[in-house]
Amino acid sequence: MFTDFLYLLRSYGMKTSLNEWNSLMDALEMNLNDASLTEFYYMARAVLVKKESEYDKFDQAFLAYFKNVQTFEELPKEVLDWLAKAHAQTPYDKDEVDARFAGLDLDDIRKMMAERLKEQHEQHHGGNKWIGTGGTSAFGHSGYSPKGIRVGGPGKNRSALQVAEQRNYRDFRDDAVIQIRQFQVALKKLRLLSCREDGPKTELNVEKTIEKTCDEGGRLELVMERPRKNQTKLLLLMDSGGSMWAYADLCNRLFQAVNQSSHFKDLKIYYFHNCFYDQLFTTPSCSWRDKISTEWVFHNLKPEYKVILVGDASMAPSELLYRGGSLDYFHSNERTGIYWLQEMHRRFPSAIWLNPMRENNWAYAYGAYTISLIREEIPMFPLTAAGLEAGIKELKK
Repeated sequence: MFTDFLYLLRSYGMKTSLNEWNSLMDALEMNLNDASLTEFYYMARAVLVKKESEYDKFDQAFLAYFKNVQTFEELPKEVLDWLAKAHAQTPYDKDEVDARFAGLDLDDIRKMMAERLKEQHEQHHGGNKWIGTGGTSAFGHSGYSPKGIRVGGPGKNRSALQVAEQRNYRDFRDDAVIQIRQFQVALKKLRLLSCREDGPKTELNVEKTIEKTCDEGGRLELVMERPRKNQTKLLLLMDSGGSMWAYADLCNRLFQAVNQSSHFKDLKIYYFHNCFYDQLFTTPSCSWRDKISTEWVFHNLKPEYKVILVGDASMAPSELLYRGGSLDYFHSNERTGIYWLQEMHRRFPSAIWLNPMRENNWAYAYGAYTISLIREEIPMFPLTAAGLEAGIKELKK
C-alpha cells in the first residue's frame, strides 16, 4: 500500500527505511489516523521523519503525492456547523457495531459518505447512518466506529495539504543556503579544548562541587579547576573576484562567522584568485600591493593548523597545470597551481575545500575539469549546512 509514496519520499532525499515504512503501514492498519488525510499527514511525519532537516522534504513529497486526492476535510459550512457541538455518546452494542463494519474498506466508506452528503439535509446525532456526533455511524466525531472518516470535532485545523503547501520548515533543510548563526554553530565543532599544565585554578566545576559536597555530608566543598581553552588554529584561504562574485553574499556570511568567532586559539585569513600561487593577499581586492609570500606563510605556520579553502574551483586548466598559465592578476608565477595545492596539503594534512556551487553542478558547469583535479588533491564539500558539517568531521580526523 502506498509503495510509490515510499519511493517518492526517497526521491526527495529522505532515507526512509523499511522498518519505518512497515511501522507506518501497521499504524494505518490500526486506523490510528481515523481515516483522515490530515491525521495521516501528522502520523506519517511522526513515524518517518528522523531529523528536522527532513521536514521540508517530507512536505514536498506529501504535497506532490496527495495534491490530486479528493478528501472530505473541506466540507460545506452547513455540515461543519451541524458538527460544531458534540452530543453525548448514545449507548451501543460494540459487537453489533463491529459486525456491521466487517468487510468494509476505506473506499466503501468513502462512497457511502458521498451518498450521505447528497441525501442529508439536516443535522443528525446519535444514530448509525447519517453524518453526526455521538452515534455509531462511520462519519462524524465523538461517537464509536471501528472504521470511518472523522469529520469536524475538537482539534480540527487546516488540512494536511494546506500545511504541507506552506513549507514552514524550508529553513531547516541541510542543503539550503546557510546563515551566519549556522556557520558559527558548525565552526564550534572544531574546538579542541585542553587544560594548561600551569596557571591558577579559577574555574568552578559545578558537578564535582556537588559530588564533593555530598561526600562531605552536606558541608560545602568547592572544586576549582584550571580553565579549558581551545587549542584550534585555523587558516582560511578564500577565492575572491571573477566568478566568485555570484557567491559574494554567502562567502561574506562565512567570513563574518569565522571573524566573529572567539574560540580559535589563532586565526589567519588570506585571499587568492581562482587558485593560489607564489603569492597570497591580505585583502579581498587581491591588490598587488597587499601581497604576501605563500612560502613565508607556510613556513611560519605549524602543521597543526586546520585549513579551509573557499572557492568555486572553476578556472582554465592552464591556471592549474602550466607554469606559464599560472597568473595572479597578470603576474606570472614560477610554480603551478596544482603544485601549491599539493604543497599546502603536504604541510597541513588537515585541509578541506568548500565549494559554494551546487554539488550536482560540479560535473557539468564551467570548470568541471579543474573541480575534478582539485578534488583529487583536497577533500571538497558543498558550502551548505550538511556540507560544512561533513567538512568539519573531515578536519577533525
